[in-house]
Amino acid sequence: MSFRLAAYAVCIEDGRVLLAHHVSSSWTLPGGRVEHGEDPFDAVTREVAEETGCDAVVERLLGVDSRVIPAAERTIPGGPDHQNVGIFYRVRITGGQLRPEPNGDTAESVWTPIPDVAGLRRSSLVDIGLALVRTLPATGHVAPVPVSGLIQH
Repeated sequence: MSFRLAAYAVCIEDGRVLLAHHVSSSWTLPGGRVEHGEDPFDAVTREVAEETGCDAVVERLLGVDSRVIPAAERTIPGGPDHQNVGIFYRVRITGGQLRPEPNGDTAESVWTPIPDVAGLRRSSLVDIGLALVRTLPATGHVAPVPVSGLIQH
């Protein structure tokens, strides 16, 4: 089984959420892999800067999502089952200007009205992050989010 530890930013302002559009044509939250030896708290602000061009500060830990994606459902053919552990933070943008990620996977980042998110082809990470903001579970553990329809891994 492969494993990935990642940190994701949930940036909400004026009823909008900041989403990153990957070159694969799906929307997701800014964030990504925590480097070896890196604190996830630092990783999330680094990822926001790399993917969006914006400076950010962490306001609070929202929670942790852990899910196993069976090999048959992965986009990488022939790969093993995969576990993704995502640490979600509420993040506030403090400066910078939205831009595409130079030489990266993020084609654009945009502020999206939260009601419009339901109609987007998006990663399940978006729904997990919004559920955490909405519910603020005391344990920090998010209930399973169904993956179907427009939502993809």
